[in-house]
Amino acid sequence: MACFGTLSTVRGQCAPSPEFAAAFAYAAEALKPGSEANRRILSLKAGENHRCELGGGVYVSEMAYQTKARSDGFFETHRKHIDVQVIVQGDELMEVAPAELLAVTQPYDAAKDFAKHADTKLGSVLRVRESDVAVFWPADAHMPSLAIAGPALVRKAVVKVPVR
Repeated sequence: MACFGTLSTVRGQCAPSPEFAAAFAYAAEALKPGSEANRRILSLKAGENHRCELGGGVYVSEMAYQTKARSDGFFETHRKHIDVQVIVQGDELMEVAPAELLAVTQPYDAAKDFAKHADTKLGSVLRVRESDVAVFWPADAHMPSLAIAGPALVRKAVVKVPVR
C-alpha cells in the first residue's frame, strides 16, 4: 500500500533497489534549496511540465499547477511504474484506494501507462506538505493534486520507477 511522509521515512519503507536509489537521490536534490533541480522546479509557471531522464528506466516529470476541487479529480493507476511524488513547494491533498475495489472508467493505455477509475468513498485522504514524498504502487489507485482550502500553486516532481 502507499506510503508517505518525509524523504527519510519513505526511503526506509521502500525495498532497496538501484531504481529507488536513483529516485530518492533525485528527490533529495529536488528538495535541497538552491540545487539545480530545485531551481528548475521553482522556476516553472503553472501549467508547465519538464521531463528528465534519470537512467535505468527511471524518469521524472517536474511540474507546476493549481490544485483542484475534488469534484475535478479522478483516481488513476499505472502498471509499468511506481509513482514517487515529491512536493517541492505547496501543500495538497491526495486520496488513495485499493485499485481492485474500483471500477475502471477508462481502460488501461499501455503507451501512457494509465488507467482511470470510478470515484469511491473508500479512499484514504493524505495531506501532503512541502518536502513530503508519497509513493504509489500499481495496486494503489490515487487521486493527487487536490486543493486543501481552495486553489493553490504546487510545484512537484513525479519520479517514475519501473516495476520489476
